[in-house]
Amino acid sequence: MSSTVTDSNDVEILKAEIRRLNEIVSNKEFGVENILLLTDSYKVSHHVQYPPNTTKIYSYFESRGGLHKEVCFFGLQIIIKKYLCGSNVVTREKIIEAEKLYKLHFGPGTNVFNKAGWEYVLETYNGSLPVKIKALPEGTVIPYKNCLFTLENTDPKCFWLTNFLETLLTHVWYTMTVATNSREQKKIILRYLKETGDPAEIDFKLHDFGYRGVSSVQTAGAGGAAHLTQFLGTDTVAGIVIARDYYGAECAGFSIPASEHSTMTAWKKSKETDAMRNMLEQYPKGLMACVSDSYDIYNAATNIWGTELKDQVMARDGTLVVRPDSGDPLEVDLKLLEKLGEKFGYETNEKGYKVLDPHVRIIQGDGIDIVMLERILEHLKVNGWSADNIAFGSGGGLLQKLNRDTQKCAFKCSLAIVDDEEIMVYKEPVTDPGKKSKRGYMSVHRDDEKNMLFTKFNGEHDFENDEMKTVFENGKLLIDYSWEDVKKRAAVTVDML
Repeated sequence: MSSTVTDSNDVEILKAEIRRLNEIVSNKEFGVENILLLTDSYKVSHHVQYPPNTTKIYSYFESRGGLHKEVCFFGLQIIIKKYLCGSNVVTREKIIEAEKLYKLHFGPGTNVFNKAGWEYVLETYNGSLPVKIKALPEGTVIPYKNCLFTLENTDPKCFWLTNFLETLLTHVWYTMTVATNSREQKKIILRYLKETGDPAEIDFKLHDFGYRGVSSVQTAGAGGAAHLTQFLGTDTVAGIVIARDYYGAECAGFSIPASEHSTMTAWKKSKETDAMRNMLEQYPKGLMACVSDSYDIYNAATNIWGTELKDQVMARDGTLVVRPDSGDPLEVDLKLLEKLGEKFGYETNEKGYKVLDPHVRIIQGDGIDIVMLERILEHLKVNGWSADNIAFGSGGGLLQKLNRDTQKCAFKCSLAIVDDEEIMVYKEPVTDPGKKSKRGYMSVHRDDEKNMLFTKFNGEHDFENDEMKTVFENGKLLIDYSWEDVKKRAAVTVDML
């Protein structure tokens, strides 16, 4: 009897603990970071550096130029939802933590930490942030050198808060740049598919291999989601989680069974054929990828896949994707297609380019970035092979070989109100005209004749017809963009080329 009571009590305790944990997760209290510490050190000191009687600081974010002439704006919603929404963004405990850390960080006797300002936010707004963000809809494609979002304080006593948040909000450069980079690669692949093959195959032509090559799970998630605004193929699970949790996508990306060198070489070189046969047996239908250059890619193509296992490959209800993983991609991919073509056959399509039997394709996943991808496609085209035959996997070139200067992203103050006077704020360094900033309020508008967006500023703003919308104000998310909407705006099609 006592045993039954004990067991029952244990179950109730366990249920209560599960409810508590679920409550923590649903309230997003688990793992929340301290907003007071999410800034550059020197910004902590800025509250006393503005002119006396400052009541508003208005700032904007833009791509001042860079590698690509148009950018795909994406990822601000991740930052807003994760760090800015709700009450208790500022708490007593966070203020105490920040005060202690900044005393150690800056040393004793310094007037650096704005404790009174943060206590005002806590007491007046219950810890919500009294700021407003206007932004372009997520997924919007716009020429560089245009405003993407603006930030301003909504309480005159919190003018210092606007640019305190610059560090955190500027991180949108990463998702924006990944989305832009993937979109530009999509244009390249589409162009070659249009010239040599079937553009309908575009969605799975560039696969995200970048999870292990970035600096953190958070980076993988943000960058992986950004890539998925353009393609459907990914091995970066964190990206589909971010698209799900922050944009409501049930499953934004897809993958296929695939081998790696460890699963092939564990069989030993003498049993390489057995290792490859096992792949065919384990995955009797659908797409399946197999790395085939652990020893000799050409022997694998000619003698193993193309001879010993040819009948099994041809009998499959699906496609074997052969993956090389070393050597000069231009040389290897062309030679591999030629050898597979000799063994499995090919047809010449209506555009005059060779296409392998549909049971076989290749994927190049080593050394791929936007430059190499185009070089390979051009090399194959010149030698008579359609882009239908090849897909690409990209890691560092997709998520890591980018930085804030790739698109010259910058967050700048453009207007201040001091003693009730609106001041046009700007920088114009004589040593670098490219860093000249915009001044005044910003609004973004569509030129219907040119079908492109442009920015009005320097006193010419027009808020009534502004393409930017208020997405966040005083702790509340006002617009929650869906994944479907983001994808529609970010889309690139053959007609756009």
